Amino acid sequence: MKTFRIGGVHPAENKFSAGKKIQQAEIPKMVAIPLAHYIGNPSEAIVKKGDMVKVGQMIGQANGFVSANVHASVSGKINKIDVQLDASGYKRPAVFIDVEGDDWIETIDKSNVIKRECNLSKEEIIKKIKDAGIVGLGGATFPAHVKLSLPPGKKAEVLIINAVECEPYLTCDHQLMLEHGEEILVGVSILMKALEVEKAIIGIENNKPDAISHLKKLATTFKGITIEPLKVQYPQGGEKQLIDAVVRRQVPSGRIPVEVGAVVFNVGTTFAVYEAVQKNKPMFERVMTVTGKDAPNPSNYRVRLGTYLAHVVEQAGGVPEGTGKIIGGGPMMGRSLMNLNIPMAKGSAGILYMRDEETIRKPVQNCIRCSKCVSVCPMGLEPYLLMAQSERNMWPEMEVDRVMDCIECGSCSYTCPSNRPLLDYIRYGKATVGGIIRNRNAK
Repeated sequence: MKTFRIGGVHPAENKFSAGKKIQQAEIPKMVAIPLAHYIGNPSEAIVKKGDMVKVGQMIGQANGFVSANVHASVSGKINKIDVQLDASGYKRPAVFIDVEGDDWIETIDKSNVIKRECNLSKEEIIKKIKDAGIVGLGGATFPAHVKLSLPPGKKAEVLIINAVECEPYLTCDHQLMLEHGEEILVGVSILMKALEVEKAIIGIENNKPDAISHLKKLATTFKGITIEPLKVQYPQGGEKQLIDAVVRRQVPSGRIPVEVGAVVFNVGTTFAVYEAVQKNKPMFERVMTVTGKDAPNPSNYRVRLGTYLAHVVEQAGGVPEGTGKIIGGGPMMGRSLMNLNIPMAKGSAGILYMRDEETIRKPVQNCIRCSKCVSVCPMGLEPYLLMAQSERNMWPEMEVDRVMDCIECGSCSYTCPSNRPLLDYIRYGKATVGGIIRNRNAK
């Protein structure tokens, strides 16, 4: 069975919420909708205090090409436009709305009727996706319309849909496939039309046999779409790893997937594309997983953007006793949350409770040169060396040794027998080197 060819690990899957139907989270009394929860420039608020808004109304306009529109997830009155802590601990601009009812803009089709036919042109599809503020829901949150606007002279040959969900614990994509498989396939067809490709491949790890069989059955009525079962291997959800697994092409260092003829979209993003193009529904809610070994009710929830995570946790039964950390996302690439007074963003895929004993770091020991971190790195890097360079502020050397290729998957730290905080130092070095490169390019 196919998988990517360089590195990888297989952590315990712990998919406790698998098969749990998507529940609609209650609408809170107030939301704080971030104006910057994606890669690129923050959007500019186009509302002011005291304005009344409806669900789906634009409240933040994209600022530049790599930016995305932001829409109201609730109806009510604008309380203020202020800053709000996000999951990374930084203060970001946000629109605070006091909820009054649940009135949607009239253009949204709220029916459950699946609309398969799309007669729009490539340009009209991309415009609808841009207007809807769709970004990648697989983690990177890159604006979808930018990815569809290929660089001059570049031609896509295949669309790859990332339905891998390799991060332990998380199941929101899995459940979305089971409940909205046909809509997802319509979304795939729409993206194929926008990219002008005849072939699409949906990659799914074989620990989701129900999703594989369900989509295979549905795909028989769609032209050019195939389902590719993949061996379970983390981090197969990385787009370069997925491309290697599915079409056996490796994206060169510093290049983008279309350089090898592929464009990758997450399965959740694909569903959002269906809703935007066929139902005129902007991106103002998403499905997320709330889970953990002691979680009272591990499940998947559809949550309005801007909802405080504390509100979601309360509905899911509260924080279990003995929780040492709460992670935003999964255990491998997620980050520890400072508190739960953080609003749901477009990239929020999960809330994970970690037991106290699981969060205690073991004493760091000297590197024993075992090379495990090298053998598991999916990007072919030398993590032990990058950490040593980061400790010594050796930024030019880190750039030469391709620190910017690191996808921050955490495989190196996971496998290190000396408990060395490899990823922590590499992240720090990568951020520093990235800043140096941007300053150099700006001159």
